[in-house]
Amino acid sequence: MSSEPTAPPRPLLRSLLFVPGNRTTAWLPKARAAGADAVILDLEDAVPEGERTAALQQVADAVTQRATQGTALFARVPPLDSWATADELRSLCGPGLTGIVLPKVTGPDDVRIADRLLGWSEREHGLPRNHFALLPILESSAALRDAHSCASAAARVAYIGAVTGAGGDVERAVGYRWSPSGAETHALRARVLLDVRAAGTPHPVAGLWTRIGDLDGLRAFAEQNRALGYAGMLAIHPSHVPVLNQVFAPGPDELARAARLIAVMEEAQARGVGAVTFDGEMVDEAMAATARTLLARHT
Repeated sequence: MSSEPTAPPRPLLRSLLFVPGNRTTAWLPKARAAGADAVILDLEDAVPEGERTAALQQVADAVTQRATQGTALFARVPPLDSWATADELRSLCGPGLTGIVLPKVTGPDDVRIADRLLGWSEREHGLPRNHFALLPILESSAALRDAHSCASAAARVAYIGAVTGAGGDVERAVGYRWSPSGAETHALRARVLLDVRAAGTPHPVAGLWTRIGDLDGLRAFAEQNRALGYAGMLAIHPSHVPVLNQVFAPGPDELARAARLIAVMEEAQARGVGAVTFDGEMVDEAMAATARTLLARHT
């Protein structure tokens, strides 16, 4: 049996906040202060071509310094379609990096390539296999259709889902017309969620909400995603973080109800009863198991 150490379980991430890579030094402390569970230092679309070299250095410095102080730290790299971008990924993969966000995924082969590169980097740094998490962004119709294959292409895929903001690659690929209600992407988000859950993805994430000042709209969209089963969302502005953290975490009343339900079921089971009435509803061991999962994740 191999003695190779294994990576710890992936943490639940309610809010994953993008920070342009060329603004890392100035904006990373603000992202941390906003309370984001994770920060994504963006080296792709958010960085002008003329600032890419400086941005890469800022992101590499942040990884080296572990500047997030407890906040999970990801880097979004360009698509891995050249040796130059592969080397860019390798240059970032220090122990202070939580994982890589892989954009413009076209299918499972893209995920497998990233997995191999990250595996080599782990060996180079003496890190356990699957130390680096992978968050593939499915931005083509083919990748969205093959969400299950993309999610199951590598064990390190811990965060993946349907990212359906206004404009951008996904809207262009699918052809929907974005609306604040999200009605046009509801079925897509639900199907992708089922696919990635079936593949074993522990913490699917959704997004994006691009209307910076519309926090009520953000809350409604986040609540819709949580109701579908998503665990968190990508964010583009620090003001969005508190909303997401609240929506994707159970409140004290929900946690208290879960604890009471478990206690009632345990008492019933001790009497040999398999189902009881609780708060006007029929509950049995299946509901108790769901309540235990909720408490395990959030307490």
